[in-house]
Amino acid sequence: MSLLQKSLKGVWGAVLLPVGKGGAIEWSALQEQLCALRESGLHGIYTNGTAGEFHNQIEEEFDRLTEIVSSFCRGAALPFQIGVSHTNARVARERLARAAAFRPDAVQVTLPDWWAPTYEEAERFVLGMAEAAPDLPLVLYNPPHAKRRLSLDQIAALQAAVPTLVGAKLPGGDDAWYKTLRRTLMNLAVFIPGHFMASGCLAGGRGSYSNVACLSPAGAVRWWRQLRVEPDAALLFEKRVVRFMQERVLPLSARYGLSNAALDKAMAAAGGWCTIGPALLWPYSSAPAEAVTALGEAARRDLPELFP
Repeated sequence: MSLLQKSLKGVWGAVLLPVGKGGAIEWSALQEQLCALRESGLHGIYTNGTAGEFHNQIEEEFDRLTEIVSSFCRGAALPFQIGVSHTNARVARERLARAAAFRPDAVQVTLPDWWAPTYEEAERFVLGMAEAAPDLPLVLYNPPHAKRRLSLDQIAALQAAVPTLVGAKLPGGDDAWYKTLRRTLMNLAVFIPGHFMASGCLAGGRGSYSNVACLSPAGAVRWWRQLRVEPDAALLFEKRVVRFMQERVLPLSARYGLSNAALDKAMAAAGGWCTIGPALLWPYSSAPAEAVTALGEAARRDLPELFP
């Protein structure tokens, strides 16, 4: 494996889809974004998380995105993961088989989503994904809005059944949750949400697939480095990050009826680290321009450490 359990860590950034005024993906704009992500110092990047709109791509778009990102990362020596998730388990397995040809450092998978699987069905699914690409490490993405949420003990059983399962993105929890994590998943690289990066990593997490990196990739990396040398200061900064998310970002969802992907893209547009706008693929709504501008002003006022 190219990403072993002990080496998979740090702050990873999402590749976002630049969507033009006509509603199509602007592939020419993707290169600038990839260059900015590389220059930020992120430990790696990944495609097709929630912010990457994996749920709304046709197969031609998935294949083109995989090829562009893989080619760029190989040339730049930048670690990368390819998300192969789909609500249809059979389509997800086909995506994995095609993506495997590009030799990503790992692939991310979600459990089938239209009908919540039992644990036995979830294990059968992950085993089937591993069989489709036996040499590739797998990372399970099991977010709060998944229809089937696995317990830590179930994830431990899943790891025992699927040796190529090396990591998981999980929502985190209270002290008891992290105590169980340290007891049951010592050999699994567990990533937690970006705004809980400091407390989560100190409690047993290995890193974050970071929503904070949507706002400022370089700023998220600086915070990670601060955590290594000034953990108390990093924890204090986390409180401000969480407050910003609660008071500035999440209210946009209720006000404008926005999805999590729309919130992440609004943060990226507000951060201004590349030319990406807030638009999502049809038919989903995005944050209006005035909300993005206000969010950017608030971010620089409330969290100046994230920006140059």
